Amino acid sequence: MTGIRLTAPAPGWSIDADVVVVGSGVAGLTTALRCAAAGLTTVVVTKARLDDGSTRWAQGGIAAALGEGDTPEQHLDDTLVAGAGLCDEAAVRTLVTEGPDAVRRLIGTGAHFDTTDDGTIALTREGGHHRRRIAHAGGDATGAEISRALVEAVRSAALHTVENALVLDLLTDAEGRTAGVTLHVMGEGQHDGVGAVHAPAVVLATGGMGQVFSATTNPSVSTGDGVALALRAGAEVSDLEFVQFHPTVLFLGAGSQGQQPLVSEAVRGEGAHLVDASGTRFMLGQHEMAELAPRDIVAKAITRQAQLNGTEHMYLDARHFGAEMWERRFPTILAACRAHGIDPVNEPIPVAPAAHYASGGIRTDLRGRTTVPGLYACGEVACTGVHGANRLASNSLLEGLVFAERIAADIVADRPHAGAEAVVAHPVTSPLPSPEARGTIQRIMTRGAGVLRSADSLATAAEELEDLHRSAALESGTAGPKAVVPGVEAWEVANLLLVSRVLVAAAGSREETRGCHWREDRPERDDENWRRHLVVRLTPEALVLRRTATEAFGPVRPSGAADCAAASTTHPTPEEP
Repeated sequence: MTGIRLTAPAPGWSIDADVVVVGSGVAGLTTALRCAAAGLTTVVVTKARLDDGSTRWAQGGIAAALGEGDTPEQHLDDTLVAGAGLCDEAAVRTLVTEGPDAVRRLIGTGAHFDTTDDGTIALTREGGHHRRRIAHAGGDATGAEISRALVEAVRSAALHTVENALVLDLLTDAEGRTAGVTLHVMGEGQHDGVGAVHAPAVVLATGGMGQVFSATTNPSVSTGDGVALALRAGAEVSDLEFVQFHPTVLFLGAGSQGQQPLVSEAVRGEGAHLVDASGTRFMLGQHEMAELAPRDIVAKAITRQAQLNGTEHMYLDARHFGAEMWERRFPTILAACRAHGIDPVNEPIPVAPAAHYASGGIRTDLRGRTTVPGLYACGEVACTGVHGANRLASNSLLEGLVFAERIAADIVADRPHAGAEAVVAHPVTSPLPSPEARGTIQRIMTRGAGVLRSADSLATAAEELEDLHRSAALESGTAGPKAVVPGVEAWEVANLLLVSRVLVAAAGSREETRGCHWREDRPERDDENWRRHLVVRLTPEALVLRRTATEAFGPVRPSGAADCAAASTTHPTPEEP
């Protein structure tokens, strides 16, 4: 264990439980419901309100082989193609074979999906899928419906929930096994300020890290908290360089920052066309599936076409849908466009790529176990091996659902019970950056590690991020006007800085173009040297990178165990105060 932690006051209150689940999206709430149903005392911790995570923003739907003529094998094939040679086939096979029944159990929980006239589930297509296998709800409000159903189930089950709580660090016992988490609750009530949930099983389902970039589809709470906590706790993360940029995000103007409105891939699945200012469909001839090519291909094509035309965006033309289809099938997107002065019924929608989904994350096995005993990860924060170098559209909700059930089954089989004493063995304190550094980090990442990357851009980004890290290390513990006061904003920036450094280190090391990692200076895919995963650990002295074979997922080994590494690289960090 590294023993690195955030600078924070000692916990002033505590809760005892068998399981603590951090996150309230499809992954977190499904895990919590299954554990509680098995009789385990379960606490759900969430950063905002129960329904404020990324799940509620999912528009397109959830992919599963539910339609006539479709099979898990076909779903597997499409997923492997999208993953560009880096998917773990065992993980994908688990996803596609267990997925249909998991969706049916979700329906049993209370989620209502759109149906056809004969009562069967209505299915659509999205990029990379050769069949209609995307179940949706409310037209384009699938995530909101899933979130509603799960939140209602959690409240009906009277689970102990702690809202408005930022998780800080992992607690461990004398043997290095998890013993809970520390957290900070923002608000008044029974729990306020820094406290702890003591539990022998900890499940991280904290979502993504889209806020490391200036423009993203992720909500403001997506600051990489789970990945950062896991790194400080000594867990391995993998494939963090593979950040998927959604190709069609509503373009709000140059310099727009924060969460941007998503224009679901399902719009293209129903027949919308990507065009330039002259109306030319530039995806024709670039891929056999044209606008329905995998997301990395479409995002690259939009970026390349915009560069050729000297513009900052392209257009999505769905005027031929007509008002009735827009209002019935895509009411959420229609309302968002009109709120920004664009009427897609009568004009094309300006779109550009924005950071959307992290295919990498905390490295897990097929039961969601990480390299730290007792610590699990699920959903976007995890790297199960399902997504490889590029997530197939609408596989994320399914992954959260399937692997949440697997994690719960593993925890229930182990039957952990509260009681192990948490110990803190003189941990190293992580530097605490100024909250004002948030915008700086986002600009560095957007400029140097966005859709287009190169050795030069990544080296510059790495140097600038290390400068921020060194400055934070020098200022930590100082008094006077430069002192950074521990608090939510500073903790979030510390998490953003850490995950940004890891992402840039991995992207700089991967000298090829693969999936959603596009190196301008290395435009070809290199299977001979780079059909490998990049695994990263944090030590007090360095970020340690190593390459592993594609089949390296399987039972997760403890950090530092021997592996089939082809290379190992260290990225030194300054001595911590």
